Amino acid sequence: MVLAFLVAPVSPAHAAGGDIPVPATTFKDKGAGAVSAADVDFVIKVRLAGLWEIPAGNMAQEKSDDPKVVNIGKSIAAQHVVLDQLDRDVAKKLDIQLPAEPNADQQGWLGEMKAANSTTFDQIFIDRLRAAHGKIFPAIASIRSSTRNDSVRQLAQQANQFVMTHMTLLESSGIVDYGALPTAAAPAAPGGGPVPVDQQMVAAASSGSSGIPGANTTVILLVLAAALVAGVITTMRIFRAR
Repeated sequence: MVLAFLVAPVSPAHAAGGDIPVPATTFKDKGAGAVSAADVDFVIKVRLAGLWEIPAGNMAQEKSDDPKVVNIGKSIAAQHVVLDQLDRDVAKKLDIQLPAEPNADQQGWLGEMKAANSTTFDQIFIDRLRAAHGKIFPAIASIRSSTRNDSVRQLAQQANQFVMTHMTLLESSGIVDYGALPTAAAPAAPGGGPVPVDQQMVAAASSGSSGIPGANTTVILLVLAAALVAGVITTMRIFRAR
């Protein structure tokens, strides 16, 4: 999905402190399509992200002594203003009620940052935001691939670009504590590949079926063997005729 953003035409969303391209889409955003509970939850989460990351980015500009962290905070705050507007537009179109303040966890993180001094602030700011972006990133992919609603689909595509940019910005600080990040869940079938295999395919493979109606592996092998023999005989006849 990220690769698609690199090759798709984009229209710039201008934000003070750093522009970020908002991907153009091949589908029309008309609010068409069923809206699931997961879709509503996603739109609310995008709003919540802005409600705490904008003040967090503003604090970075006020409290950090590191110019790199100051610029990271400035860019993230400004870009979340753009994303928040996109999110509110979708919520209005789909009649989704949005929160007006951060949730309890987010308020706790902001409290940590407020209480931190210039020595401890940078690590708290970078690690809290990097962990939060790591959690929302797979949620965006899930909604982008599954939603039936074109407005939510477009928002997920746009949000993915912002979140990927923010993760890269935060990591550019050089102080992310990767060891503190949550590990990915172990795969249910190690080595099975990233694409889920249809159970009918598994059943067909185990029964020796080729997946072609009315045929099995043995019959196909016999046909191929007969064709090979016929080819050899035909070739020999051609050489003899010469």
